Amino acid sequence: MKVGIIGLTASGKSTLFQLLTGMAPPPPGGRPEPRLGVARVPDPRLTRLAQMFMPRKTTPATVEYVDVPGVRAGHGADLADLPALRDTDAFLHVIRMFENAQAPHPEGTIDPKRDDGIVALELLLADLGTVERRIERLDVNIKKTRRAEDKQERDLFLRLREALEAERPLRSLELGVEDQQRLRGYSLLSLKPLLLVPNLAEDRLAQAKTLIDQSSLRDSARASGVDLCVVSAPIEMEIARLKPEEGVAFIKDLGLEEPCLHRIIRSSYALMGRISFLTVGPDECRAWTIRRGTRAHEAAGIIHSDIERGFIRAEVVSFERLEQAGSLAAAREKGWLRLEGKEYVIQDGDIVHFRFHV
Repeated sequence: MKVGIIGLTASGKSTLFQLLTGMAPPPPGGRPEPRLGVARVPDPRLTRLAQMFMPRKTTPATVEYVDVPGVRAGHGADLADLPALRDTDAFLHVIRMFENAQAPHPEGTIDPKRDDGIVALELLLADLGTVERRIERLDVNIKKTRRAEDKQERDLFLRLREALEAERPLRSLELGVEDQQRLRGYSLLSLKPLLLVPNLAEDRLAQAKTLIDQSSLRDSARASGVDLCVVSAPIEMEIARLKPEEGVAFIKDLGLEEPCLHRIIRSSYALMGRISFLTVGPDECRAWTIRRGTRAHEAAGIIHSDIERGFIRAEVVSFERLEQAGSLAAAREKGWLRLEGKEYVIQDGDIVHFRFHV
């Protein structure tokens, strides 16, 4: 699962990328290039399971993040041409809501709604160029071969063009399964799920809800079908430099229950409809990422194709039941550890052991 981080220059998106992935900033003076890093998905369940089973290794689920050069008004086509964004599953759009005289805003003033509109428009224009080029090619193909498939695809792309010209993101359209399959190879930017990330100064975090409402970002998010999650990258950077126990105290002083970045990572995970199932044992406790609605034999294939091919049964217990029982043996005695077939739909937090034979 890969998420692209986008936003205007000096919005704090590269700082957020650094915090999420732990990667060092690039050397100063170089040409801006996309960067790829990996963030661990915080999961208290995995921590608890590691305490119960004392494995040699604990492996969390992960999210890949791509930090791309800042968006500039009138240059949305540059995003469509970036190979690093073609296989992303979703976007984080970092919106600046902090003042910094040393890093002036490229548009001169802090205006979250304007910045949201600039980036949204650039994504639409990039998609419009892609859609129009495809319609032109389909017109040529239809004249030559008159294939019914090309005519159906042309009808779809005409519908996309109509939405884009009306400045509606493609994610707002209701597309059937066949239409979604037709569009998979085109990497349309406004079709991807989006998380708006207002980036506030430390002293404004306590007023975050009021500031977001005043900026109209919440209304904008609802209108365009996207989620919203607030962060304060500057203060998060300071917290990241502290010892763990000092960081916890700092977070509490700010009136927060956890680092904002944990919510960003989990929001990214949820944005794509992903969940985790878990495997446990003396060698490893691990969280595995799957799409919500994944069946048992498909989940087995995430671990290894041989397990899916030779699937017999899945032994399943929910994390809550296992924690209550205290051990797998106790859960089995209580009848909470059950056998499920290949069509069972894996639930978030299921602890699963696959029986298979190859």
